[in-house]
Amino acid sequence: MTALPLVFDAPRRGLPRRHLADLTVAERAEAVAALGEKPFRAKQLSHHYFSRLTADPDGMTDIPAASRQRLVDELMPSLLTQVRVVDCDDGTTRKTLWRAHDGTLVESVLMRYPERATLCISSQAGCGMACPFCATGQGGLTRNLSTAEIVDQVRAAAAVMRDGLMPGPDGAPAPGRLSNIVFMGMGEPLANYKRVLAAVRRITDPAPAGLGISQRSVTVSTVGLAPAIRKLADEGLQVRLAVSLHTPDDELRDELVPVNNRWSVDEVLKAARYYADRTGRRVSIEYALIRDINDQPWRADLLAERLREHLGHLVHVNVIPLNPTPGSKWDASPKPVEREFVRRVNAGGVACTVRDTRGQEIAAACGQLAAEG
Repeated sequence: MTALPLVFDAPRRGLPRRHLADLTVAERAEAVAALGEKPFRAKQLSHHYFSRLTADPDGMTDIPAASRQRLVDELMPSLLTQVRVVDCDDGTTRKTLWRAHDGTLVESVLMRYPERATLCISSQAGCGMACPFCATGQGGLTRNLSTAEIVDQVRAAAAVMRDGLMPGPDGAPAPGRLSNIVFMGMGEPLANYKRVLAAVRRITDPAPAGLGISQRSVTVSTVGLAPAIRKLADEGLQVRLAVSLHTPDDELRDELVPVNNRWSVDEVLKAARYYADRTGRRVSIEYALIRDINDQPWRADLLAERLREHLGHLVHVNVIPLNPTPGSKWDASPKPVEREFVRRVNAGGVACTVRDTRGQEIAAACGQLAAEG
């Protein structure tokens, strides 16, 4: 298996200029005042960005014309430029490749279902966790994303939904609302902890301070940075935690998820239990099922046993059929094997379902579109 080094500290380069979405409400007022404007202009700018979902100065008619362009130039610099949009699943899955100001490429995926719309966002350009079956992990880490670069992915998707650019339940384009956010795109969110936490607050703060999405509708995923899981548990948030476990035994996990060499399965599950106890929220366990690697019946039994021991009823397993990358030796498990794996985990007393897979024909696995350029 490929043995890339683990990288926890991103290169200190490439972050964009300060943006309104990087700032707290108080910091926005200070920034506006420092530009010689009345502090209440900060609330007006926030209304345009977080409620009207725009950074176009021409539409900001409540702000004097002489001030608009300057405020936008200083506090709403361009963050992400759309490079490519591909869709599939009859238009209900939409993947966007973005280029940041420094040429960095990142991705987000918007998935519309009859009852909700979920956006999968990136928190880093690339990833330093070096998981060998993941396209992003094998590409290495370029840099952290800024808080505003994370938030801007959400703002853009919220505008797509509002403007009815995706099919609704009847198949015809129809307006809707972005309801769910998952930090499961490129990067390890808890390795960019400070900016991800700030982004969660911008995403969930009520308008016009933020985008007003419910904390309970936000999921933060991690490969198992145990100390950061405990830290997140103490933030007083109601976001869901998802742990990418992929196998219940340390021997295989040391290879599949190299961070396991630092924090073992037991340490990760103890941190996850701490999170569940502190928040009262059930933890999701992500398990990418890989043919002949981690799909054996005994691993299903062991998974149920260990999760029952550590998390009791406060856990749900999402089995994910692997979305293989071109040329990779890793492949999805056959459907009969998948069904037996799920059956055994459920029989072991742990809720387990197969995640709905979207976007396989458009390279929707994290990092694939960026790798193609």
